[in-house]
Amino acid sequence: MAKRDYYEILGVNRDASDEEIKKAYRRLAMKHHPDRNPDNPKSEELFKEAKEAYEILSDAKKRQAFDQFGHAGVDPSMGGGGGNGAGFGNFSDAFSDIFGDIFGNRAGGGGGRSNVYRGADLRYNLEVTLEEAARGTETRIRIPTMAECDSCHGSGAKKGTEPKTCPTCGGHGQVRMQQGFFSIQQTCPKCHGTGRFVADPCPTCHGGGRVKQHKTLSVKIPAGIDEGDRIRLSGEGEPGVNGGPPGDLYVQIHLKPHTVFQRDHDDLHCEMPVSFTTAALGGEIEIPTLDGVARLKVPAETQTGKVFRLRGKGIKGVRSISQGDLLCHVVVETPVSLTDRQKELLREFEEISQGNHATHNPKAQGWLDKVREFFAG
Repeated sequence: MAKRDYYEILGVNRDASDEEIKKAYRRLAMKHHPDRNPDNPKSEELFKEAKEAYEILSDAKKRQAFDQFGHAGVDPSMGGGGGNGAGFGNFSDAFSDIFGDIFGNRAGGGGGRSNVYRGADLRYNLEVTLEEAARGTETRIRIPTMAECDSCHGSGAKKGTEPKTCPTCGGHGQVRMQQGFFSIQQTCPKCHGTGRFVADPCPTCHGGGRVKQHKTLSVKIPAGIDEGDRIRLSGEGEPGVNGGPPGDLYVQIHLKPHTVFQRDHDDLHCEMPVSFTTAALGGEIEIPTLDGVARLKVPAETQTGKVFRLRGKGIKGVRSISQGDLLCHVVVETPVSLTDRQKELLREFEEISQGNHATHNPKAQGWLDKVREFFAG
């Protein structure tokens, strides 16, 4: 039976970050651990399957090999030289390799440099304030990157040694595999097409030829950018392999929660507390906006839930033609911490209103009528 795709096993996309892969594995490990499922023999198989997938995808080199060659790139039993086809997975794997070579999964040409391909794209999550998103800003971010190892100068071999000819492909960078009538040539899974093998790896980079460093980049955030938008920094992703071009870095924007406003595309929303007397008698109140303070006339008899729209007081999105609006949602505030005199006046007001309840409180009266109809029916 053909082995399942490691990304499929963990339930993640092929561009998943290391953290997303780790979270997916932890979730599956907790779910299928044999100690938690003693009566389910299949759990142990699923647990081992998830563990194998995580061991490959959490290792940058192994993941790179799997992305390029599938299971043949990480399973020695599926590689091997010679034309006897030993360990060849199945017929569909053969077709996968054929089509990969035909349609250009490998960016290089023939020979020992066929494994030249573009570096992986990276993602960086950046939090910005609502004000920064509305007006635009420039910030600096610090990201990890891979650079040539100073100890081995990129060879991957320990100082005083050098890479040797790959024993699997004999230095050709290619191996030939036989499946029935088909003879398939593919990149060597041991040396990944370089034709060389590091027998004594550099202790600094562990044979990779590159070491992790950090670099600082300047990011220009355009005015009007929104939650989930991405800024592409060309060539700032992972370096390419064997001379391939680097990938890109995508800065993904996340808006920090705001104390006053909630953003809805180009519009802004806010709650507007209005005093009991202002709502009843009308008045004028000050409303905060991103451009300063605006004054708003509140008509008499304003109820909770009333929405006032201030045109052009929202945000102009990156791809928008006009400015959004500010929508103020009225919340009539019940007075608290009343003095004795205030309580006395409110009781007097209630007494005066008793005879005209339907006139002064039409919503309450309408609700009571519906309740009576409900119980009567």
